[in-house]
Amino acid sequence: MTLSVELVQPEGELWAGNAEMVIARTLDGEIGVLTDHAPIIGILYEGSMVQIQPDDQAQPPVFAAISGGFLSVANNRVSILAREAVLGRHVDTAATQAALTDALAGLPQPPGPEEPANVRYYRALLDAAEQTG
Repeated sequence: MTLSVELVQPEGELWAGNAEMVIARTLDGEIGVLTDHAPIIGILYEGSMVQIQPDDQAQPPVFAAISGGFLSVANNRVSILAREAVLGRHVDTAATQAALTDALAGLPQPPGPEEPANVRYYRALLDAAEQTG
């Protein structure tokens, strides 16, 4: 048995298919979802990454940067509803690195205990692109 997964944002669907596993970070911490997982609804951590392992082992894992949103799991169905998301293979790393550099330059020194959401999102974009290879 597999998970039916869809990753959507306001502009439309980014990825949909069957998966063996989904890993996401919520406000309560990182969660791994396998088949027959208990129903949950979680708020996605702003500036994090979602990993989807397709059930077809010939397919590479899917990595997506998420700016925030919700995760819903019920009856082997996972819905990732993102405020904004980009698949790792679609990240413009040069533009993202430039945006990260600009965002870091605008931060007070020393920085606070937690980075701003936009900085975390730029880092997640770069991580998703790197993981995608």
